[in-house]
Amino acid sequence: MMNKISQAQEKFSYFDLIPLGVCVLQSDYIVLFWNSCLEEWTKIPRNQILGTPITQIFPHFGQPHYTSRLEQVFQGGLPTIFSSQLHKYTIPAPLPHGKNRIQHTTVTSLPGLDDDYYALMSIQDVTDLTFRVQEYRSMRDHALAEAEKRRLAQESAEAANRVKDEFLAILSHELRTPLNPILGWAKILKSGKLDQNRTIQAVNTIERNAKLQVQLIDDLLDVSRILRGKIKLNLSAFDFASVIQASLEAVRLASEAKSIQIELQLNPHTGKVLGDANRLQQVVCNLLTNAVKFTNAGGKVEIFLEQINSQLQLRVRDTGKGITPEFLPHIFEYFRQADASTTRQFGGLGLGLAISRHLVELHGGTIMAESPGEGQGATFIINLPVIFVPEKEIQEAKIDNGFPSLVGVKVLAVDDDADNLEFVSFLLEQTGAQVTSVTSAKAALEAIKINIPDVLVSDIGMPDMDGFQLLRQIKTLPLQEGTSIPAIALTAYATDADRKRILDVGYSHHFVKPITPDEFIEAVANLVLSIVRS
Repeated sequence: MMNKISQAQEKFSYFDLIPLGVCVLQSDYIVLFWNSCLEEWTKIPRNQILGTPITQIFPHFGQPHYTSRLEQVFQGGLPTIFSSQLHKYTIPAPLPHGKNRIQHTTVTSLPGLDDDYYALMSIQDVTDLTFRVQEYRSMRDHALAEAEKRRLAQESAEAANRVKDEFLAILSHELRTPLNPILGWAKILKSGKLDQNRTIQAVNTIERNAKLQVQLIDDLLDVSRILRGKIKLNLSAFDFASVIQASLEAVRLASEAKSIQIELQLNPHTGKVLGDANRLQQVVCNLLTNAVKFTNAGGKVEIFLEQINSQLQLRVRDTGKGITPEFLPHIFEYFRQADASTTRQFGGLGLGLAISRHLVELHGGTIMAESPGEGQGATFIINLPVIFVPEKEIQEAKIDNGFPSLVGVKVLAVDDDADNLEFVSFLLEQTGAQVTSVTSAKAALEAIKINIPDVLVSDIGMPDMDGFQLLRQIKTLPLQEGTSIPAIALTAYATDADRKRILDVGYSHHFVKPITPDEFIEAVANLVLSIVRS
């Protein structure tokens, strides 16, 4: 009881600010709250009345006429009003003999601290003060409005907590699920009992699920960058149709596995888009992936591209499960999913569409979703501004697919994780590099004193001395005049702030695990080449 009374004092404390007698009762008439105005009127301190029945002060509330109406209030019913001429039980003190004091009492149902309803009783002496009725009602309405605001705020906080809990549960599920085949097949591979076909299948499964985890982590990092306003775009002019064609490769296998027909209607005479081709490909990939995922086997996905005045319009229409009218307004919100239950049919964190909306808006465009309803398919529409680019200014990108050689290049690789160190060393050695592998920054410093490497590849998060401290220590070593050791950071620290700090300390490149082998080797080769040329 004392705990409930203490909670009531905190929850209803704002009633101490109004010039109106207010008390709160639970269903057994026990007083849970007694405001300052009632203390002044009755001369009864709240610490004497709290926890005792109200009938000790107002015996008439125990009469059947009142109890029947109060019971309705305790059950969440409508407010009730008592206007009484009282002779003996009055507050403040009784009037002179022969005079009656009229008191106006309103009792309102109030959500309690548990599943029950309480009674909020407001009492006002209206003898010769009828002109203040409107003022009283205004104060009462304000107090009730404040109570309603608090109730809505509490419901909003509870809803936010539910969304957070659902998201964390989904996040745990989505991160753990790929780990099962990765670890399972890895253990089977170690046994050496698989034939060549099964070995290839195991490796492909491990790679596919590892990519799923990388995508989940990338989505979370993108959300972090978006919320901090740190998304950066590499702008160039390009044909949007090329982005669509590249995105189709990401869903080709999934669509073929489900026998989903993909129809293209791309207008070849559309203008160019100024933007980040990789980021817009991320958007299109997300729309196509969702369309294939939510479309039943044998269904169809249609892709339309056309120019409408100065806008380029992409429409992705599917014959899938559709979107309910209730969820449609929330389709682009972060961490929102139409089905977050454990029986849901489709995975994911519910981040892709929210990220897509932000990326489209960064390009000055709009994205929207349409659906007739559940089971009737959905259409996603993107509009982007078209720009005019003279042909002579258009530069086609040239891609060199050659794999650089590192024959004769001395590389010092540092990582406290033995598996990562072994992988990086093997990758470098395959290109001809001479690799020295060490598992600590201290060992790296000792290795440099013996043989100065051409390139340092270092982890950042390491015990005792991290990658930042290692590079600072290297700069203090008495190396040969004109000698410097270019360094590449290879780390799991992937935020923009991490990248800035890594480059500021002196690393030439920041690679995030897991790496793309070709890009990593090319960066090492270019770094060595730039040092030679200088």
